[in-house]
Amino acid sequence: MRVEIWTDVACPWCYVGRARFDRALAAFTHRDRVEVVHRSYELNPQAENGDVPIIDAIAAQYGRTREQQVAREEQAAAMAASVGLDFRIGGRVFGNTFDVHRLSHFANARGVQDRLLDLAFRANFAEERSIYDRQTLLNVAVEAGLDVDEVRQVLDDREAYAEQVRADERLAAELGAGGVPFFVLDRRYGVSGVQSVEMFTQALEQAWTERSAA
Repeated sequence: MRVEIWTDVACPWCYVGRARFDRALAAFTHRDRVEVVHRSYELNPQAENGDVPIIDAIAAQYGRTREQQVAREEQAAAMAASVGLDFRIGGRVFGNTFDVHRLSHFANARGVQDRLLDLAFRANFAEERSIYDRQTLLNVAVEAGLDVDEVRQVLDDREAYAEQVRADERLAAELGAGGVPFFVLDRRYGVSGVQSVEMFTQALEQAWTERSAA
């Protein structure tokens, strides 16, 4: 069975949603026969890298007060803590995640995509290191097991793995994804948002049962 997961490393709900799905999958009886495919989704494809705090940028984008956005960050931090994830508030900045997605596809070609994404999410939310900074991306990629010279080549070539990112985003639109995280099980079921471990467990079991019946 194949599970496709669309995420953006800038998305706090993706950070939590991936962890909850991983818990459900770890307890799933047929986990060794589940292929997980990570796909790209940019929440803000037109964003520019800078030093604007993420709290201020997102509050302005959605018409919230700063206090309202801080409350949402605190909610995300509490949800992250419930699955053993660290989550800092106040130090992240707004930016463009296209390079992270390109590196994710490069990492997939080298067999370390899951590791790269784990480290990128951790860098962003647990350590508040800017995932838009070239040196941060290099450090994360090397820690994931990638060759630093090859990573530099990918980052320098703006078209390297760009089509793979765009193809993922086109597919998300075709499947009706309006945001992330977005999980698709065997192209039969879509699960949107940061659902509970129990919901992911139910979705896995239902998709597996119907696959077996078919």
